[in-house]
Amino acid sequence: MNLSVADFVPLWIDIGIAALALLVFLWDAVLPARVGRSPIGLLTAAGLVALLLASFFWSARGSAFFGAYVGDEWALFYKRVLLALAAVSALGSSNHVHRVIPRRQGEYFLLLLLSLLGMTLLAGARDLILLVVCFELMGIPLFVLAALEKTDARSGEPSYPAEASMKFFMVGVVSTPLSMFGLSLVIGLAGTSDVAALARADWSPLMALGLLLVLAGMGFKIGVVPFHMWLPDTYQAAATPFVAFLSTAPKIAGFAALCRVFLQGAEHWRQHWLPTVVALCAATLVLGNLWALSQQNVKRLLAYSGIGHIGYLLMAFVANDLFGMSSLLFYLAAYGLTNLGVFLAIEAVTSESKENLVTDFNGLARRSPWLALAMLLFLLSLAGIPFVIGFWAKFYLFIAAWRAGFEWLVVLGALLAVVALFYYLQLARAMYVVPAQSEERLRVKPALALSIVLCLAGVVGLGMYPKPLLEAATGAAVELRSSVSMTRASMSARLDGTAFAP
Repeated sequence: MNLSVADFVPLWIDIGIAALALLVFLWDAVLPARVGRSPIGLLTAAGLVALLLASFFWSARGSAFFGAYVGDEWALFYKRVLLALAAVSALGSSNHVHRVIPRRQGEYFLLLLLSLLGMTLLAGARDLILLVVCFELMGIPLFVLAALEKTDARSGEPSYPAEASMKFFMVGVVSTPLSMFGLSLVIGLAGTSDVAALARADWSPLMALGLLLVLAGMGFKIGVVPFHMWLPDTYQAAATPFVAFLSTAPKIAGFAALCRVFLQGAEHWRQHWLPTVVALCAATLVLGNLWALSQQNVKRLLAYSGIGHIGYLLMAFVANDLFGMSSLLFYLAAYGLTNLGVFLAIEAVTSESKENLVTDFNGLARRSPWLALAMLLFLLSLAGIPFVIGFWAKFYLFIAAWRAGFEWLVVLGALLAVVALFYYLQLARAMYVVPAQSEERLRVKPALALSIVLCLAGVVGLGMYPKPLLEAATGAAVELRSSVSMTRASMSARLDGTAFAP
């Protein structure tokens, strides 16, 4: 295979992330500890911001490696969202990492960048084998990051992250073989690993089994019921700044892969897999929101809340039209920004607590009015209350599902949004109504405070003026729909006998 410069044009953002990872590695390895380790988090955040800004000026369009990787508006939208979330996450975690694992700062940010690299590559993958490789590149660093604080630096006693990593790893051990076995069936029946060429295959029981296994494997990654069991325990036990990243970026990347496989490659078999996805959507909506009602640990509450939000995302996924796809992308960006902010706010409040209980937020409005207001706005955004970004995300999503004929799902989602508002307001009540156990002012480190403010600015700013994000999401959706139309055309040509002759 002959490579040319054109093969690397759509990959320049990914190459930039790899170069930044190498810079972080060399910085940590070469410079003395007292000089080199402290600014690694800020260096990582600054590098990611530079790549994000450059993506608006330099084109990343094109095809690489004979179509196995494609740079289009769909992939670029995902890359920009992932870069923004990773940059804020790196900034927000820099103080925590420096305080708790000062000797492992280089490892933490190196692994975060490697996982991010897998996610950005996943967005443009159009080959099933490349997709599996990107999934593993995304997942393996996350297993290590979950356990990086396996001993508490302050006491030397064993802490929860080792348990979190083991549960996370065991789920990964199960989900990866499921996906690979399913993809092997799909590739074998289609005679190709090209996603766009899956239309060559005929529907058969083996194809149904293959797609079902792929759906199950990806369902583990994004937390769909009944593949959700790892989420609450991992969120509760892992370090909060890491959970802020884990709860957003991998789910966004997972939906990028899910859309590529099912809405582009397997779109012509939609009538076969759609009932299964609709059933998973309803179960995820109901169980995620109902399980959240009884939680007193804030991180477990948000884990179940996140499961419920995956159900909302599946509503847009099954709509499968242009507005449905743009609503899906808008919701992914809105949820990622809001959930990242709420977990960083939790880190600011409970950084010295291992329990992360709702009672830790008692009287927060007196101890830190601005932090309480930020937390309240994040919670209102998750609940879909006007006029923050979460309101528009749910509004567009409900319209898309209703127009696609899933009225009952819209009614179910609206009812469960009321349920979600109840458990979100438990935290609001603790912050504004329940007296504080201590009147001591809560001080937030500058980097963490800045990351929370950035998330808050996005949640409120895009809530007041969502047009730029919606236009970007629509442009990306148009790109995917055009590729789906080309796949349909190739399928029709095959049925007419004008292409793909046996």
